[in-house]
Amino acid sequence: MTGRKGAGLAASTLAEDRASMIPATQHLQIGSLLFEGLDQIDLTGPFEVLSRIPNATYRLYGQGTEPVRDIRGLRLVADADIAEAPQLDVLHIPGGFGQEAMMENAAVLDWVRRQAAGAGCVFSVCTGALICGAAGLLVGRRATTHWASFHLLPLFGAIPVDERVVEDGAYVFAAGVTAGIDGALRVAARLRGQEAAEGIQLYMQYAPEPPFSAGTPASAPAPVLARAREAVAGITAQREATARRVAERLGIG
Repeated sequence: MTGRKGAGLAASTLAEDRASMIPATQHLQIGSLLFEGLDQIDLTGPFEVLSRIPNATYRLYGQGTEPVRDIRGLRLVADADIAEAPQLDVLHIPGGFGQEAMMENAAVLDWVRRQAAGAGCVFSVCTGALICGAAGLLVGRRATTHWASFHLLPLFGAIPVDERVVEDGAYVFAAGVTAGIDGALRVAARLRGQEAAEGIQLYMQYAPEPPFSAGTPASAPAPVLARAREAVAGITAQREATARRVAERLGIG
């Protein structure tokens, strides 16, 4: 595993150089994958940042342009079909319960692989990391995802890192839900510099002051954590079954 890790990091460094050398004068193509049952904050949180990156075009891509609903029922519509997407400079993969279907959707996984191969930055949020895993993109990479699915990362050959945002070469992984905003700001800084990212942050007045310290398993009160784990037990078991099945098919597990 050590050898694989070293090789992965070396390859990732080359990809990171590709992202960091993108000149400010180059127009960027930024795209997010849209699918039924995603968590809208995994999409719309980063959208607030990515859509404001200077000299860039941001679009949503899905399998068709019919409206889809997020896990709470919010209707969203893609700008274009994935087949119509140009080569993206930034590929954004959100998560949510609908990630289950995407992990076994051959057309979507093929698209993710092809886009990732040419992108300057691949950015996953929450369980979007598992979609990347199903596409075979996590082997030897440092990565993170939502706390309830964190234990699944090694099934795809990833090196789990318990941090809010993890960067590995051209890849940026944000943990659960709201961490996508932090990750997107890191992406903006990579592509257009820290000052540009700070300007976006200021416009958004993104200066979190949560009323409670319960945002991670480590900080949440024990009864709150227990109820949260119970609430996601079903989807967590389902995700594990899917992850093991897909990893075995890929020959990773």
